[in-house]
Amino acid sequence: MPTAKEIQQIFAPYYHADINIWEAFSKKISVRQFLKNEIVKDYNDIERYLNIVVSGSVALFVWNGKKDICINLLYENSFMSDYLSFLKQAPSGIKTAALEDCTLWSISYPDLNELYARNETGLRIGKAVSDILFLRKQQEQINLLTLTPDERYLGLIKQRPEIFQRTPLKIIASYLGLTAESLSRLRKRLAAK
Repeated sequence: MPTAKEIQQIFAPYYHADINIWEAFSKKISVRQFLKNEIVKDYNDIERYLNIVVSGSVALFVWNGKKDICINLLYENSFMSDYLSFLKQAPSGIKTAALEDCTLWSISYPDLNELYARNETGLRIGKAVSDILFLRKQQEQINLLTLTPDERYLGLIKQRPEIFQRTPLKIIASYLGLTAESLSRLRKRLAAK
């Protein structure tokens, strides 16, 4: 079980709260571990947890009728959930899979709502988590719709250079909205400049 101090450090960039608040959160968190390529949440299942990626990496996928399309890549200290399914407590068409062996700190939907109901600080923390997930996803959608493939690729290198050592290129290509072949050509062309 994570300590209150460890939880406080992860939330620190987003929300500052007294250590006693994080103590209550730490008591509700379960540690879940997944092996590389293991399914964390399958298509058409209900997301039961809001997670923090402590180590390793995970990806969220949708199925387009022919193949998995990567819609999110998450690494250490990232909040991770099929948030639509989590909020509605209903199935969704999103699958989450471990890209590497990973450890998640997970809090269940009922436990999180119990913490929210305890006091106003709990609600503020919930809002902070919701804001984090929304802002990240909104920026990714804007980038996908307004940036060229070259700009998306270069932005990914600048923001998260480790991604290329830790994630298969076909998944990175899917995340960038490209085919693996297109990404390979793009990388060669940019390397030649």
